Amino acid sequence: MSGITDAAVEKYLYGLLPARDPVLAEMEKQARRRDIPIVGPAVGRLLYQYAQLIGARRIFEMGSAIGYSTIWLARGAGPEATVYYTDGDPKNAEEAQGYFERAGVAARIKMLVGNSLELINRVEGPFDIIFNDVDKHDYPEVLRLAVPRLRKGGLFITDNVFWSGRVARKAADKNTRAIQEFNRLLYSSPDLWTTLLPLRDGLAVCLKL
Repeated sequence: MSGITDAAVEKYLYGLLPARDPVLAEMEKQARRRDIPIVGPAVGRLLYQYAQLIGARRIFEMGSAIGYSTIWLARGAGPEATVYYTDGDPKNAEEAQGYFERAGVAARIKMLVGNSLELINRVEGPFDIIFNDVDKHDYPEVLRLAVPRLRKGGLFITDNVFWSGRVARKAADKNTRAIQEFNRLLYSSPDLWTTLLPLRDGLAVCLKL
């Protein structure tokens, strides 16, 4: 539970969600056991839905960890899509590859190991969706890098924009200050139409104008 919405409401919401297939269920179990940051099933379903809604075929994910959100995006975009997985840890990438093969989406995922902020400029664009879930202090720089790589009508989606509610308070740490700056920049950008959604830990959904 994120702490940004009523706990009873969150329990109700997650209780409504259909059961996930064995691959996603195992990833959720591993995330709980090993404290791996994943978006969870409610946000995962939203990513799937947005990929379907805009007919996404080229997706760049910044910060993929063990590939949980990557699977949701790849399934939503369909077999003709290309989803770029990025993570700085080769062990994460190796584990993710195994999940992709078991989930039946490995053929539509390109694995990139390294710094997402550097990798995004090494891949041919534009992209239909860019999903941002990197280290929080990098969020303002991600905005600068990502928006030019997004097609008109594409979506820039970012996780953790409420940061367990810390964004609503005076910030002492660099991560919270960076997210606060990022959120201000989203709403002031002439290139984006932004909505912040109070789902899980907060999700920013930005339409490229």
